[in-house]
Amino acid sequence: MNFPFDDIPNTAILTCYHILEHNAPILHVSHDADDGMWQFLCGACHDEGDARIVSLDYIYTHDTTVAQLAHMPCGCAADRPHGDADWDIRSTF
Repeated sequence: MNFPFDDIPNTAILTCYHILEHNAPILHVSHDADDGMWQFLCGACHDEGDARIVSLDYIYTHDTTVAQLAHMPCGCAADRPHGDADWDIRSTF
């Protein structure tokens, strides 16, 4: 399986413990405009203690549907109502 992102596989990304420890689906993805950081979240409300840092490759292996967002530019976010739904991409500017 080819890695679809332009970033290198070991790029650090933010996710939440709900995804890693409770197998919650990824429902919100952002590609931050200011620093290019990726965030892959479950859509719940979070505080700093919920955050986890993993590699982009780890999150891609965890949920290959995020490959659909591999070329989403910085300054955009994507949401979906459940794990099998299509992504709705929008600008965050």
